[in-house]
Amino acid sequence: MNQNFFSDYFAKLQEMNQMWWKELDSGKAAMNTPLNKALNEISLEDTTEFIEKASAQPAVIAQLQMDWWENQMKIWQNVVMKNGDQSDFIQPEKDDKRFTDPAWENEAFYNYIKQSYLLFSNKMKESIESIEGLDEKAKERLSFFSRQAINALSPTNFITTNPELAKLTVESNGENLIKGMELLQQDLQSSADVLKIRMTNDAAFQLGENVANTAGDVVYKNHLFELIQYKPLTEKVNATPLLIVPPFINKYYILDLREKNSMVRWLVEQGHTVFMMSWRNPDASMYDVDFDDYVVDGVVKAVDVVEDITGEKQINAAGYCIGGTLLATALAYYSAKRMRSRIKSATFFTTLLDFSQPGEIGAYINDPIISAIEAQNEAKGYMDGRSLSVTFSLLRENSLYWNYYINNYLKGNSPIDFDLLYWNGDSTNVAVACHSTLLRQFYLENRLVDPKGFKVGGVYIDLAKIKIPTYFISTQEDHIALWQGTYRGARKLGGKSTFVLGESGHIAGIVNHPAKNKYGFWTNAKSSAEPETWLKGAKRQEGSWWGHWNEWMAGFEEAEAVDARSAGSDNYPVKCNAPGDYVMQKLPIEVSNVLQGQPEEV
Repeated sequence: MNQNFFSDYFAKLQEMNQMWWKELDSGKAAMNTPLNKALNEISLEDTTEFIEKASAQPAVIAQLQMDWWENQMKIWQNVVMKNGDQSDFIQPEKDDKRFTDPAWENEAFYNYIKQSYLLFSNKMKESIESIEGLDEKAKERLSFFSRQAINALSPTNFITTNPELAKLTVESNGENLIKGMELLQQDLQSSADVLKIRMTNDAAFQLGENVANTAGDVVYKNHLFELIQYKPLTEKVNATPLLIVPPFINKYYILDLREKNSMVRWLVEQGHTVFMMSWRNPDASMYDVDFDDYVVDGVVKAVDVVEDITGEKQINAAGYCIGGTLLATALAYYSAKRMRSRIKSATFFTTLLDFSQPGEIGAYINDPIISAIEAQNEAKGYMDGRSLSVTFSLLRENSLYWNYYINNYLKGNSPIDFDLLYWNGDSTNVAVACHSTLLRQFYLENRLVDPKGFKVGGVYIDLAKIKIPTYFISTQEDHIALWQGTYRGARKLGGKSTFVLGESGHIAGIVNHPAKNKYGFWTNAKSSAEPETWLKGAKRQEGSWWGHWNEWMAGFEEAEAVDARSAGSDNYPVKCNAPGDYVMQKLPIEVSNVLQGQPEEV
């Protein structure tokens, strides 16, 4: 190794230690947060219950221990006696990409470590599942957090037990660790309560230039959102305009990435007049902004503006994730207020309305943890989007966290240029009141599906009163909004609903440009009470679901195409070019004085 390696490395290590101690002293480190304390308490309670139940079932524990010992001996025999064509006794899952280096297969030392680790991982999961009488919620939390701990301790995450890292460190004279330490130091400085690992080269992307660059104009702005009207790319356009409601926990340009990956551009090319809401990135001044504010001052106001600009009395609307939840709530609000039908058809991308099946995020859904999150948010004045981003990444920890940890900090590689990952790292805060409503009233208490459970503007929201045609697109591998849950939510509405299931996950399955011809989808015109029954009778179709959706919307287009529309109107003139100001807000942000003391519309 380079003679300066140790001195350089330990100099960097000392800088890191000083940074950690500074964070500990100022109370910023994750171990001091109310959430971390609550998680520790819940974990202790669950572990205590597990031990008590297990001690009452000694035969089960004895059998598990015997199985582990016998399999450990088989691994040893497999490694010692292995010849060229013999397979490993314990194999990783098909989607587990951690052990791809040939040394994990060909070198006895690493092969033994790999198989022993996988055996331990499997037996831990089996142990939790085997104990009878354990509370189901406790079992889910034990399974989730045990998996997190086991994957954090994977031999792939350490230099001495990862053959690829050991070889790289020797060949590079330790330069990989020096570079990795520099990247870690930079990421720590830009993180909140937990380490947020960068996934891409942020310097490679500029909003309005190579992402979020579909031509358009900001035609309205208030304290919550800016409204973008995109410029037409066809001489004639559909008479019915389309309003898109993105989630306020992310930035809208996931639907307007690079040109060949932009849903917005594709929709404009199909002749749609597209309007996009761009949410403001909350700071502490938005402490009291709640979900109903996003409905009334957000979606409902946006519909008003679109109608004024286009002169149409009805529009099509689409909502993504929690943006879809907002859209459905707005539709029910119209009905409860006995207002005229403002929306002709509504589309929901990976949208939960029934939160009874939240997926792995359910590990965090209980009163003690939610109370801790609320206390933490109240102290800050907002839910820090950087911490929220890490939470979602840790739902798929091996592919969305630890692989970047290895690549950046242990290999010393700079992240690649990837527009989707750039968007993923461009986090947004969530207002305190709104975040509490989402966690407590929706996820924990599931009030949205109760006709007398949730109010907006003084009226109860009843999803069954939504009678317009709706289109639900969910994805098979979605770990944030399980498709079975979105399917059940779709059945809560009163109108005719078309459900489509795409391949891939929460993002890639939605941002699936037809030109790529990458993922297919399933359709079934016959509705069923259970999602699995629906899927058994569904037919798989090749290509992107975008075309299927476009044809579905065309079925409600009664008027002839009209001349391409200019931007804005007398009441809502153009304010500036897209992508506007709100999407440019980066974390961390300070309290903004831009809107204080000014009217709602600015």
